[in-house]
Amino acid sequence: MPPIPAPHSCMPPAPAVTASMRVDACPPEDGPGHAVLDSQRLLRGGTAVAIRHNGALYRLQTTRLGKLILTK
Repeated sequence: MPPIPAPHSCMPPAPAVTASMRVDACPPEDGPGHAVLDSQRLLRGGTAVAIRHNGALYRLQTTRLGKLILTK
């Protein structure tokens, strides 16, 4: 897997997950308190993003077929 490039100083920081990213009507399978994020907004127009979780770095990327893959 190729390394995720470091953000450039001219790139704005990734937006924090806020209440404004939630949708008004979540599907019934998304219980109360579950945020729904749009993948295009999360990926910021790119094809991959790094996610730090509990000290580990993960990579969320899209495939040519439009699927999402999360790898450690």
